[in-house]
Amino acid sequence: MSAMVVGLDMGSVSTKAAVLEDSQMVGYAILPTGFNPQDSGRKAIDEACGKAGITPKDIKYIVATGYGRINAPFANSRVTEITCHGKGAFFKNNFARTVIDVGGQDSKVISINEKGRVVDFQMNDRCAAGTGRFLEVMMRTLEMNYDIVSNAAVNSKNPSKISNMCTVFAESEVITLLAKGESRENIAAGLCNSIAERIATMVKRIGLKEEVVMTGGVAKNRGVVKLLETKLNTKISVPMEPQIIGALGAALEAQEAVLEI
Repeated sequence: MSAMVVGLDMGSVSTKAAVLEDSQMVGYAILPTGFNPQDSGRKAIDEACGKAGITPKDIKYIVATGYGRINAPFANSRVTEITCHGKGAFFKNNFARTVIDVGGQDSKVISINEKGRVVDFQMNDRCAAGTGRFLEVMMRTLEMNYDIVSNAAVNSKNPSKISNMCTVFAESEVITLLAKGESRENIAAGLCNSIAERIATMVKRIGLKEEVVMTGGVAKNRGVVKLLETKLNTKISVPMEPQIIGALGAALEAQEAVLEI
C-alpha cells in the first residue's frame, strides 16, 4: 500500500485534518478546536482516517500547521499556514496567483507564483476584525444564521453603514442600529460589506494578481465573496470545501517529506 499522510490545520476556532494517498485526498474532518487543541487534533485525525478506511497507525507522516500547530507534539513536523494555504490553493487551482484566506481569528492575502510558491503576503492577526469570529458575534447579536446573513448581503438594497470593525464596538453599533429601527437584513449586509472592504484593502496593498482563490470559513458566505468580487473587479474561485485547504497543503508537505525519507 502506498504511504498515507496527514495534514492537520489547527485553527483557533476549528481543527481540520486531511488524509492524502498518492496526491488524492481520501478523507477529511472539520471539528471545533475547543479548550484542548491537542485532543481536537487527535480527534480530527481519527475522524479523517475513519473516512479514509484506515487507522491512525497506518499514517506514515503528519504535518501540523495553523495557529495551534505547537499543540501537536505527535506531528512529525510543523509548517506555517501561509505556506500551506498557498500550496493547498495552488493544488486545487494551478492558475491561482492570489489566495485570500479568512479564518476564525485572522485573515491573510497570499501572493504565489506559477510554481505555487509564496512570494509575498499580508496578514491581519492583531484583532478579530473581518474574521469568522467577528461574523459569529454579529450573527448572535442579530439572531441570524449564516445563510440568512449571506442572502442579506446579496439582496439588500440599502446596507447599513458600519463604522467600527472592532468586534466590541461594532456589536454596540449594531445594537444601537437595531434600537433605531434599522432592519436586521440591512445591518447584516453592512457588516458583510465592511468585511469585504477590509479584505479588499489588504489585497490592493499586496497587489492583485489573477486568478483569485478564497479559502477559510468566511469563503462559504457567498455575500462576502460577491461583494469582494465587485470591489476587486475580478472573479473569485471558492473550492468545494474551503475550510480544509490549509490541511490539504500540510498533507502535500507531508507527502513531499515522505518522498525525501
